[in-house]
Amino acid sequence: MNESSGRPRAPITEADVLAWLETTAAAVRAGEMSAPELIELLGELRRASAACADASDWALLAAREEGASLRQIAPVFGKGYVRAPAARLEKLHRQAQNSGQWLAILRHKNEGAR
Repeated sequence: MNESSGRPRAPITEADVLAWLETTAAAVRAGEMSAPELIELLGELRRASAACADASDWALLAAREEGASLRQIAPVFGKGYVRAPAARLEKLHRQAQNSGQWLAILRHKNEGAR
C-alpha cells in the first residue's frame, strides 16, 4: 500500500500496468515467453482482476458508509448518472450489508483458495 500522501492508495495503477505490459510485450516479441507461459500469465491476470474488482466493491461499500452520495460516486464509474453504482450496491447488498461483512467474505474466499 502506497501511503506517501498520508492516505492509502491503490496497490497498482494504470501506469504500473502499462509499464508492465510494454515490458512483457517486448519479451513476447523477443520469443522469451511460450504459449503455456502466456496462458499461465493470463490466469494470474484474471485472478488479479477479480481481486481488484473485489477491492473496488469494498471501497464502494466503505464510501457509502462514510456518507458519500451516489452522485459523488457516479463519476468513478465513468457515467454521469447514479444507476451504475446503485446497481452495484444493490447486488453487493445481497451478499453483505457493509464493508466489514464484505471484507470477511473476501477473507473466507481467500482462505478457500489456498
